[in-house]
Amino acid sequence: MERISPNRLDRGFFQYQEEFEAKALEVLRSGWYVLGKEVKSFEEEFAAYVGAKHCVGLASGLDALWIAFRVLGIGAGDEVIVQGNTYIASVMGITINGATPVFVEPDEYFNLDASKIEEKITERTKAILVVHLYGQASNMAPITALCKKYHLRLVEDCAQAHGATFQGKQIGTFGDVGCFSFYPSKNLGAFGDAGAIVTNDDQIAEDFRVFRNYGSEKRYYNKVVGTNSRLDELQAGLLRVRLAHLGELAEEKRRICERYLRELKHEEIALPKIREGATHIWHQFVIRSAQRDELLRYLDENGIGTIIHYPIPPHLSEAYRYLGMKEGALPITEEYAKTVLSIPLYNGMTKEEQDHVIETINAFK
Repeated sequence: MERISPNRLDRGFFQYQEEFEAKALEVLRSGWYVLGKEVKSFEEEFAAYVGAKHCVGLASGLDALWIAFRVLGIGAGDEVIVQGNTYIASVMGITINGATPVFVEPDEYFNLDASKIEEKITERTKAILVVHLYGQASNMAPITALCKKYHLRLVEDCAQAHGATFQGKQIGTFGDVGCFSFYPSKNLGAFGDAGAIVTNDDQIAEDFRVFRNYGSEKRYYNKVVGTNSRLDELQAGLLRVRLAHLGELAEEKRRICERYLRELKHEEIALPKIREGATHIWHQFVIRSAQRDELLRYLDENGIGTIIHYPIPPHLSEAYRYLGMKEGALPITEEYAKTVLSIPLYNGMTKEEQDHVIETINAFK
């Protein structure tokens, strides 16, 4: 059997090849490549999909995060609460603006532990950044209650969870801004870098539209010192194709993960849990094992690729050494970093590939 990669982006392309190629040619032949009708249409369609009033297309998910805090006026001297086990981009969104990340441990679902937030709130706390990690919606009810109680801004990092819901409400619509990445590996993936925000606030949406385009409301008339972070016409067009099929793509991944949950049986391996009231769109299928490194090597020897999401927590990274946090500061976060492993999961994954992954993991000694 051919080696099984952790992810296969080509399979998702071939499923709708004719539609993708037709849309690419349509955009190329249009003669309009930046901030045209494809971006406008995608923004309208994605806002409708999420159930938000506005969507603003951007160049990347990281841009969505750092511009969100910039637009909300959060910077030097301010603190933002964020979970410890997230991808470092979440934290960069805070620190690019000069604000300080305050880390909170994750819960058993890999998301921010809402019961541990309040003790970290100080007079400098200005916002909570919720990350819906690996595709599962976070426990939003107590988090939104805390934001209301302490008058905090709420930003959602939805980069891995397009379409996930908590108590029937789409993530990205609970707070001030929902930030999305459309990096190619995401469930709603582009064919290069791309991102967006959603919001129900008219002023925030307008501020984003101005800021992403050099701070300009109309050409050469600049209101603020902005940036260049525009979703390309070509990427917007291709995202529109994928968005039209997102339901069936998500259903395909859900079926694969239900097989994993049903058929993976090993006493040394913990399977992911799903919170009651939350949905999981399975960006990653993340298992845990105290023998993670041995398991990784064993799977590699048997032709199965895996990824560790993420081996170094942000607070222990060289980039954030200046925060002065040492090993042991966040024991749950650090334990996850030593034990998590993402196994192969992608659209177009064959039954034979699934069989091989399941049988090989179950045979691990």
